[in-house]
Amino acid sequence: MTLVFAGVMTIVLGAIGVFVYLRFEAELDSTLNTGLRSRASDVVALVREADSGLSERRRSGWLVGRSESFAEVVDPNGKVLDSTPSVGSHLLLSPSALQRAERGPVMLDRGPLPGLKDESRLLAVSVQERGRARIVIVGTSIEAQTDSLSDLLQLLLVGGSVALLLASLAAYWVAAAALRPVEEMRERAAQVSTAEPGQRLPVPPTDDEIARLGATLNAMLDRLGEALAHERRFVADASHELRTPLAILKAEVDLALSQGRSPGELQAALASVSEETDRLIQLAEDLLTIAQTAQGKLPVQLTQTDIGEVLHGVARRFARRAQDNGRALQVSVEPGLHAPIDRLRVDQALGNLIDNALRYGSGPVSLTAADHGGSVEIHVLDRGSGFTEDFLPRAFERFSRTGASHKDGGSGLGLAIVETITHAHRGEAHVANRDRGGADVWLVLPAARR
Repeated sequence: MTLVFAGVMTIVLGAIGVFVYLRFEAELDSTLNTGLRSRASDVVALVREADSGLSERRRSGWLVGRSESFAEVVDPNGKVLDSTPSVGSHLLLSPSALQRAERGPVMLDRGPLPGLKDESRLLAVSVQERGRARIVIVGTSIEAQTDSLSDLLQLLLVGGSVALLLASLAAYWVAAAALRPVEEMRERAAQVSTAEPGQRLPVPPTDDEIARLGATLNAMLDRLGEALAHERRFVADASHELRTPLAILKAEVDLALSQGRSPGELQAALASVSEETDRLIQLAEDLLTIAQTAQGKLPVQLTQTDIGEVLHGVARRFARRAQDNGRALQVSVEPGLHAPIDRLRVDQALGNLIDNALRYGSGPVSLTAADHGGSVEIHVLDRGSGFTEDFLPRAFERFSRTGASHKDGGSGLGLAIVETITHAHRGEAHVANRDRGGADVWLVLPAARR
């Protein structure tokens, strides 16, 4: 930033210096030329006076105090007719310049002239003196102008360099001061770790871009901290859920391996092992679904599907279990109801709901589906005690369980999986208690692609 600023300031100061130098030079030239024209007018008037010459005028005080000025009168052939003592009888103009002076005023610069040690500026004008042509030449030294321009150039170079240095130092200080909060944020960010996730970046007390950046980064750290805490809870809960069936498996296997076990006891132990294995498989599938959701959007493959076929298929899958429990599965579907869904995912969601209804509810389990305002609503209803009031607001949270599911060893992931699958279909999941007892969990799925 400082280098860019220094480069821009160099261009600006250079442009200003060139402008001032050229303007000053033009003013000096204008003043010098005006003085030459004024003196040329005086000498022309003097030449037209037949009774006096330049020497007499010099003795009377003309050009007194102006030793840098001189004058000369010559004829068109270059013969010096009169002059000031400083130039004597030396011709100041070349023949070609004399010819041009006869046609009009000539202004030119000459190097050191005879009798003069400095560069000079000459003005030659033509004049008629009693019918005879004369050329009046006046001149002055330009040493003062050269010295003034040299002094100005040195002043601009020195002053511009000092100004550039001071401006660059100021720019560096301002840039460093502006970026100091960023450096403080960087140092604090280097200290943020999973061991100390609560640390936040310092935000300067200014309502500028850096302050807003610090606030945004702190908000991001808050979100990351919440995600980290959530994942830690998830891992802890998953570990706890896995530990229980594994401990039961270990106990059953140890019991089966002990001596003196009857065939019936061995069969019961194997049945318990099979049941716990099913629980582990279901828990693994649920955790895989949660993990896929945590990595991004749960992938679904939507195809236009007959909702009636889906509900009857799920009912057939749980019919044997319902019969063994003395329960009935009832299906009621609006004819011709279709929706774009991922059948495997919806089967998984409805399977979780029916499993919960058979595990914790009572009475018949009803599956209904109907079209409601362009959406498909699928309800799973049962008769029983329903949900506790404190469970309803957190029903779809991961590892959220009722007292009954705690006693039964449920993982608390069933409803969370249902909501995840429903959201993947851009739908909604709801839970409520029925007026006459029992639970009502329903899915609202779009009837057309969005």
